[in-house]
Amino acid sequence: MKAIVQDRYGSPDVLECGEVEKPTIGDHEVLVRVHAAAVNARDWHLMRGDPYVARLALGLGRPKVRIRGTDFAGRVEAVGKDVHRLRPGHDVFGEADGAFAEYVSASQEVVERMPTNLTYEQAAALPLAGNTALMGLRDLGRVGPGQQVLINGASGGVGTFAVQIAKALGADVTGVCSTRNVDLVRWLGADHVIDYTQEDFTTGGRRYDVVLDLVGNRSLADCRRALTPTGTLVLSGGGVFEGGSLIGPMGLIIKGQTLSRFVGHRLLVLTATPSKQNLATLREWVEAGKVAPVLDRTYPLAEIPDAIRYVEGEHARAKVAITV
Repeated sequence: MKAIVQDRYGSPDVLECGEVEKPTIGDHEVLVRVHAAAVNARDWHLMRGDPYVARLALGLGRPKVRIRGTDFAGRVEAVGKDVHRLRPGHDVFGEADGAFAEYVSASQEVVERMPTNLTYEQAAALPLAGNTALMGLRDLGRVGPGQQVLINGASGGVGTFAVQIAKALGADVTGVCSTRNVDLVRWLGADHVIDYTQEDFTTGGRRYDVVLDLVGNRSLADCRRALTPTGTLVLSGGGVFEGGSLIGPMGLIIKGQTLSRFVGHRLLVLTATPSKQNLATLREWVEAGKVAPVLDRTYPLAEIPDAIRYVEGEHARAKVAITV
């Protein structure tokens, strides 16, 4: 099968489209014929082996997992003997290493039936970004009806889902983005939109019950100024990599946990984990019209290096999909 493989860390130039063996499956796994995938910031961090401390798990000299990609949507081709809720022919979406390929094997615990009203490309955009937004707002932020919620980075891959999910949870939502994305964030349902080129959300008079920071361009002290006295700050995405290329999120996690002991705010760092239950929630909301993936661009499989260059360097809005 064709797949995007990587045998050393580096720029998108280390990614090559090559022929590899079709994956096998275990008793609790499914084999999916991939019709579409999606690019995430995670892909280029893994591609570069960034932060360096992560190479202890990813592989010191080269990646242990050769095939890049996580998000996928496609059709089940085979199932393990202990898989009972999925069958060959089912359209599914989920998260698993090796999604930039014609086939991917995945645990049944990270795969769910696809929303009936989405294309494969739209469905592939959902898993990682949608799950990150859901866990950050519902599970860590504990967002509920009537709360004031601010999304910093509202036009990005996670941000476009976060705006919609916060609204689905009943919050009054403020989105922060650049000038060119104001109309998009407003269309997503944000009650208020702040153009960061014109206004600083950390110095205005408004205070929020929950701030979800997906950018990491402001300090913890800056973000805390935007919170109510008992508000919650959830850090994800760019904010998680404040520690730089060496230690990544570890310094931020320690700093947040230490500060939380001495201030009234809850300071949390989000690490999203794949979940079929969360995928099922996202599917229900998509089919009910509460959440919709937004695609910026679509690339063919062979042009994934260009797709990653675009996501890494040009501030892509919403999601970038891959047609396989």
